[in-house]
Amino acid sequence: MKGTLMLSWILIICLSQVAVRSQYYSDTLPYHPRPPKVTNLHFFMHEHTGVTAVVVAQANITSNNSSVTFATLVSVNDPLRTGPEPDSEVIGNVQGISLLAGSNASSTQYIEFGFNTGKFNGSSLSIFSRGEPGLAVVGGRGRFMMAKGIAIFNPILINATNVIMEFNVTVIHY
Repeated sequence: MKGTLMLSWILIICLSQVAVRSQYYSDTLPYHPRPPKVTNLHFFMHEHTGVTAVVVAQANITSNNSSVTFATLVSVNDPLRTGPEPDSEVIGNVQGISLLAGSNASSTQYIEFGFNTGKFNGSSLSIFSRGEPGLAVVGGRGRFMMAKGIAIFNPILINATNVIMEFNVTVIHY
């Protein structure tokens, strides 16, 4: 019993010395965040059904009375333009997927606004949100690092072949 007790104390002392002398933990560096910036963007998304928005997968449902098919996955690659006119300047593109999951034409979207001209060249904003008028900005790259905010959209034109959406985006980034 005495030998076991002595061995236990020796083991405890040795293990405590290993923890004290190890270099596992490092010094903590102070955190100096950059001041946040607020950026307001205004642009238009031009979509051409069947060309820049393509159905990737669709559920086989026989009784659907909605004009929008339930359970449809759509892939998008649409140009971003400075105006609603088809010949306005292209400033980037929208890429992503949209899942039409509700019988009332609601959707869940993951899209990315990529900018390839001007001040925000090479930067992008990531959107992951339900397709309501206000989409959540959940991240970004480049000048929009650690972005958060909201993208309000307004349909300008919706017909059988074309969709033009106006976006007003407010982003807080670093």
